[in-house]
Amino acid sequence: MPIQILQGTLDLMILRTLATMGPQHAYGIATRLHQVSEDALNLNQGTIYPALVRIEQHGWTRGSWGKTENNREAKYYTITRAGLKALMKKLNAGAGWPAWSKSCLRRNSNHGALEKELRQARQSACQ
Repeated sequence: MPIQILQGTLDLMILRTLATMGPQHAYGIATRLHQVSEDALNLNQGTIYPALVRIEQHGWTRGSWGKTENNREAKYYTITRAGLKALMKKLNAGAGWPAWSKSCLRRNSNHGALEKELRQARQSACQ
């Protein structure tokens, strides 16, 4: 049975995936979330693309076109400094999240590396 997730939670999981894995296309993000959720999340195009558009409009990601492993054109998304800041803010405020989403985020993260990247982004912004 598919699980229901809040809009902001999906945004957070996408940002975490990009922060952990680097630039990814929509299918790669959906596949990674399916994997780390232990098959609980099966995101279709009607779910993943609106979320990607929404977070790109917030300025949290930047998209650019490139070739996939199969030599097909795909839009690759990269997390921005603003996205890293939003991710850290949301992670620090996440005490009330469902257990499965916390578990998914833990499996999909390298918190130390994320904090290091956020510090570097802050330093660059101050220069």
